Amino acid sequence: MALSAHGIGAQLPAGFEGRIFVRAPVGEEISRPVAQFATFPIPQGIGDFGGNTETSLGPSDIFAVLFEYGPESVGTALFAAQGIPSGLTTMDFLPYVMRPGVGGSLGIQRFFTAAGRPFMFYARLGSLQQQAALVQQVNQLLANLVIQPPSSTPLASPTTSTTAPSSTTTVAPTSTTPTTSAP
Repeated sequence: MALSAHGIGAQLPAGFEGRIFVRAPVGEEISRPVAQFATFPIPQGIGDFGGNTETSLGPSDIFAVLFEYGPESVGTALFAAQGIPSGLTTMDFLPYVMRPGVGGSLGIQRFFTAAGRPFMFYARLGSLQQQAALVQQVNQLLANLVIQPPSSTPLASPTTSTTAPSSTTTVAPTSTTPTTSAP
């Protein structure tokens, strides 16, 4: 199933669900696009980087985030890598990338610029024992991401004043035909 919003597109591999959204801004902040992908149902109300998904992540699961930073980050050393990461190996996923309290999980974090836009890709794997197969799935997800150049129009105004996603596209992993919806 394909997702596309805010200049980010993804052809989801089998077993993944995802959503692409811009959170409602708080105060004077400028909200940027966030894409979340998982091999389990993504709970509503989680943080951009998957806070509160620890109990949902089983040993054969993946949770991944593509998070856009502001244009002022383009050209900085942190975002010097060009293009969507690819060819990740099991050596790239480490337990100390995880926040404390997420035992048994492995993670990766990569900063890069694609199509003139700065991003961070973060992925968490459910277990060391299934790491090789899970890394292959992460590489498949990354290979199917498309990032468009920055839009000349500002991000759409949110339709809500809460911190919940203001525009969402979700595809659930099921054996039936996936559906797409927007709240």
